[in-house]
Amino acid sequence: MFNFFLGLFSNDMGIDLGTANTLVYVKNQGIVLREPSVVAIERTTKQCLAIGTEAKRMLGKTPANIVAIRPLRNGVIADFEVTQMMIRHFIRKVHDRKSLLHPRVVIGIPARITEVERRAVRDSAQQAGAREVYLIEEPMAAAIGADLPIEDPSANMIVDIGGGTTEVAIISMGGMVVSKSIDIAGDEMNEAIMVYFRKRYNLLIGETTSEDVKINIGSVFPLEEEKTMEVKGRDQVTGLPRTIMITSEEIRQALLVPVKTIVDTIKSALEEAPAELAADLVDRGLVLAGGGSLLRGLPELVSRETDLPVHLTPEPLDCVVLGTGKFLEQLERFDAVRKRTFLAA
Repeated sequence: MFNFFLGLFSNDMGIDLGTANTLVYVKNQGIVLREPSVVAIERTTKQCLAIGTEAKRMLGKTPANIVAIRPLRNGVIADFEVTQMMIRHFIRKVHDRKSLLHPRVVIGIPARITEVERRAVRDSAQQAGAREVYLIEEPMAAAIGADLPIEDPSANMIVDIGGGTTEVAIISMGGMVVSKSIDIAGDEMNEAIMVYFRKRYNLLIGETTSEDVKINIGSVFPLEEEKTMEVKGRDQVTGLPRTIMITSEEIRQALLVPVKTIVDTIKSALEEAPAELAADLVDRGLVLAGGGSLLRGLPELVSRETDLPVHLTPEPLDCVVLGTGKFLEQLERFDAVRKRTFLAA
C-alpha cells in the first residue's frame, strides 16, 4: 500500500535498452525519450563526450583520439562501464529533479544476457536514483506492449526483430513456454548490405549509409514498383569517392541470408511448441514487432513460410517500451507475470 502511494507521486519509468536505440516511457506521460544507444568517449581519459543522438552523428567520423561506440552488441553488453554511463544519463535526463521521490524503473533487456550483466544494469539504474528496479525480458515486454492476452491459457507468439537480436517466444499463462534468441537482426542486415557493396561494386560504405539503404529500398518480397537509390562511398581500387545507383532487387538479394535465418528460427520455435499451443496458433497466428519487422514484405514472407496468419503491431519500434509502461501502470494486473518474469532489486 505504501509503494502504491509513492507510485502516485514519483516519475516511474520504463526503459527499452536496445542495441540500436534506447527508449524511455514515463508513467502517465508516455514515451518521452528516443535516442540511439551510442556513446562517444575520449580514448585516453575515457571521458564521456556525448551520448545518444549527438554521439550517433559521430559514428565513423571521429578523429583518432575520440571513439563513438555502441556498448550493446548482439543483445549482450559489450562494455559494462559505458553501458552504465548511458543508463545513468538517460534516467537522469528524464527524471524530474524537483521530485523528492525516487522513481521505480522497469528495464527491458535481451533474453540472453548473463546474471552479471543483469546486475550491472540493475546497479546502473540504482546509482541513477531508482527506488526499485525490475528487469523484464524483451519478448515478454513486447507481448505486453502488443496487447496480447499473455495471462490466458492459450498460445501467444511474438517475434521481436531488434537491432542486435531477434527474440522469438511462445507465451501462455504469463510465462514463456518456448524461447529463441539469435544474433541476426537489423545490424546483421546492415552488415550484409555493406558486404554486398564491397563484393559487387568494390565500394566501401559505412553503417549509417547501409541502414539508410535498408530503410529506403530494402525488401524481402518483390515490390509492385521496384525502387532505386543513389549511394555514395569510397572506391576500394582508386581510394576516391564514388556514387552508384542501386536497385531494390539487389538489396533483396543482399538480405537473403539474414532473413532466411530469422525465418528458420521462427520455424524452429514452432516445432518445439506443445501440440495444444501449436493448435491455438493456427487461428491466432503470430505477431511481429521491432524495427526489423518494418522491412517491406517480411510479414508476407513469414506467413508464406509458416502457413500462419502474421500480424504487424501498430507501433513496432515502441512495443517493448510500451510493454514496460503498461506494467508500471497496471501493477495489479501483471502481478503474476511479475513474480515469474521480473527480478526486483
